[in-house]
Amino acid sequence: MPQTDDAPDSGATSNGGLVARPDGPSRAHRAVALARRAVGLDGPSDRFVVSHLHGDESEAPGLDARETAQLTGVRRFGATGALLMALGALGAGAQPVLQNPVQGLRILGLPARMPSVALTITITGSVMVVLAWLLLGRFAVGRFRGGAVPRRLTRSQLDRTLLMWVIPLTVAPPMFSKDVYSYLAQSEIAARGLDPYAIGPAQALGVDHVLTRTVPNIWRDTPAPYGPLFLWLGKGITWLTGENIVAGIFLHRLLALAGVALIVWALPRLARRCGVASVTALWLGAANPLLLFHLVAGIHNEALMLGLMLAGMEIALRAVESADPIRGRNLTYLLAGTALIGVSATVKIPSLLALGFVGMALARRWGATARSVLAAAALLLAVTVAVILAVSLASGLGFGWLSPDTLGTANEVRSWMSLPTLLGLGTGLAGVLLGLGDHTTAVLSLTRPIASLAAAFVALRMLVAVLVGRLHPVGALGVSLGVLVLLFPVVQPWYLLWAVIPLAAWATRPGFRIPAVAFSSVVSLMVMPNGGEYQPFIIVQAAVSTILVVGLLIFLTRHRLPWRVRDGAPAEDGSAAAYAGTP
Repeated sequence: MPQTDDAPDSGATSNGGLVARPDGPSRAHRAVALARRAVGLDGPSDRFVVSHLHGDESEAPGLDARETAQLTGVRRFGATGALLMALGALGAGAQPVLQNPVQGLRILGLPARMPSVALTITITGSVMVVLAWLLLGRFAVGRFRGGAVPRRLTRSQLDRTLLMWVIPLTVAPPMFSKDVYSYLAQSEIAARGLDPYAIGPAQALGVDHVLTRTVPNIWRDTPAPYGPLFLWLGKGITWLTGENIVAGIFLHRLLALAGVALIVWALPRLARRCGVASVTALWLGAANPLLLFHLVAGIHNEALMLGLMLAGMEIALRAVESADPIRGRNLTYLLAGTALIGVSATVKIPSLLALGFVGMALARRWGATARSVLAAAALLLAVTVAVILAVSLASGLGFGWLSPDTLGTANEVRSWMSLPTLLGLGTGLAGVLLGLGDHTTAVLSLTRPIASLAAAFVALRMLVAVLVGRLHPVGALGVSLGVLVLLFPVVQPWYLLWAVIPLAAWATRPGFRIPAVAFSSVVSLMVMPNGGEYQPFIIVQAAVSTILVVGLLIFLTRHRLPWRVRDGAPAEDGSAAAYAGTP
């Protein structure tokens, strides 16, 4: 008997002699399943690729006497490099146009009169610091692949090494960037009661003002792109220093050093939460040449942003990951950590992303349900909004920093390190070569929004991964910031620290560490120390001289520093001296 159309188990219906299957419900089911899988709601899985970047890493015994002697040599090698950088920066650094304190002096002003020599000294010192950092990695990490766990240096040894490398850069002129002069000019605008989010230094202060003269031309007519807390602190610096550029530089460097101190405080604690050796995380994150060159020597406000963000995350996770109920002291930790993350966003807004991962970790603790997600979001959002309102109103700067024009200020720069921008520039160049015209702007208007959507999708995946327990919030934050940096319309070398520093506390596999070390080493040497350009023949002379000098130094220290790695006999405690074998 033929089936009727209303039979519940009918597999086909008659339609003019054609047979069709009622696949509407199954198609909808597949679409829902595909969407759930796309965002990561299909439950925990051992095949989640990102999770394989992490592995537990045990602490290790300290160095023996021979390794300690080698560590001392590495420390001095890096400190010598930092001293050379500070000396060379007197002529090759990002000196102010006016109020240069060494201009005209017989000895201290000599590097400025010999640009090739000054650049050679600075680059040689930079290469020495990078090489010393790589050698230090032998004692902080040991083998990247296989083998027994090697001995590692202690936390105090790493702290002393970092301090020796930081001190010379602290007293040196600014290097690798002139952004600090924009900080000074924008702070002066705010101190005068004007709106730094509406007008640039040239319009507010005048083209001939002492603070405007050193601001790079591209930023003279550009409003401030920074949050109200940073400019509020800048107003305080302006109140103390007035138009004294040198004093303003050193006070801004103190702010950067405060941020670095927060990074050094938070990073090993986050690493212990993730099962990572604290000295390894500090070596890759805090002793990274990118941090030394751009946050300390370059005085970028990323130091304060990252320091506040990581400190807030550590304090908030004390409550979220505690076995005790979230009340009393734990509630205080949660609210204080959330407030610190909110404060970091009033320096630069990308750090606000950390709030989402703390919220997802909290929602997972509360049951990982839709209701728990809404409850966690409401709590953390209320605290953050209160902090942002308080800072914006108390500073007197209002909410201009949240306008689309302000947030898009950095788009004025076309950076080849940004993947969507590189694609747009390459396509535009190809169009010119093919005689089709320069369509770079049109292509960028397509690639940049697509890249933003891709970065948002990855962040959503990472948030869900934290909610379902696939990833630790520190690792998910680092991955999200890494993708954000790569797909950001503008990428500066120091932006890589947004991802490298939090990932240093979580990712242990060679698939992360080896590229992170390689990129940090190469990118840290790509920017000229004056924050601008040199004539090609000067760069060639400095590069050739640097290669000869560094090669000679390596030859002279070949028996004192661990340039070569040979397997030695196992130590008495059973650990392998993998990085300090007999040369």
